[in-house]
Amino acid sequence: MIPDSSTNLLSLNILIVDDHRLLLNGTIELVRDRFPDAQILSAQTVQDAFVQAKAQALDLVIVDLSLPETTETTAHVEHGLGLLKHLMQTYPTLNLMVQSSNVKALIRLMPDMDAHQGGLTIADKSLSIDATLMRMEWAMQGLTHTKDLQTDLEVKPEWLEVLRLAFEEGLQDKAIAQTMHKSERMIRHYWSKIQDALAIYPEEGKNVRALTQIRARETGLLD
Repeated sequence: MIPDSSTNLLSLNILIVDDHRLLLNGTIELVRDRFPDAQILSAQTVQDAFVQAKAQALDLVIVDLSLPETTETTAHVEHGLGLLKHLMQTYPTLNLMVQSSNVKALIRLMPDMDAHQGGLTIADKSLSIDATLMRMEWAMQGLTHTKDLQTDLEVKPEWLEVLRLAFEEGLQDKAIAQTMHKSERMIRHYWSKIQDALAIYPEEGKNVRALTQIRARETGLLD
């Protein structure tokens, strides 16, 4: 919770997770300026963040989404989403702020975000310092601010897997069906549902599958 006049600022533990050292240092300075007596922790990988979260009773985690799993791996939004999902499921009352240039990808975690009991705010890295501080303080107060997302878009895990296999792995429907242990008919059903959710329908002269990929990227369902 954000401190009031009766709260000891020394009890605050804030973890900042970002793999870019320059941006990480900038966020550390921003938080230190707002909470000069708090203990500020940092991590640059998902693995380090897991360790810090397990070792400390944290009041707030500020997390980027494009992260490497370890120092030997490449940064990817899926890694950050996995970290955020783990934090929400393991620490359901933990206050969280997502500070990222990839906030649209959070649409993939909407069920987990809706169920989270702690503060949860989103701050695109393009926001001003004042706006970023406001989102941080809202998170510390246990408030939710996710209106930047298109939350009316229905998303199911199976649909995300179809999109990933098709557009990131380059698989055709038959291979997707084999990978997901589903029938090809079920995969075609998933495509129909995905396209309906994205408001994409057959139109003469247009490639529906290509439009699906474009729209999925625009809405954050794909990186």
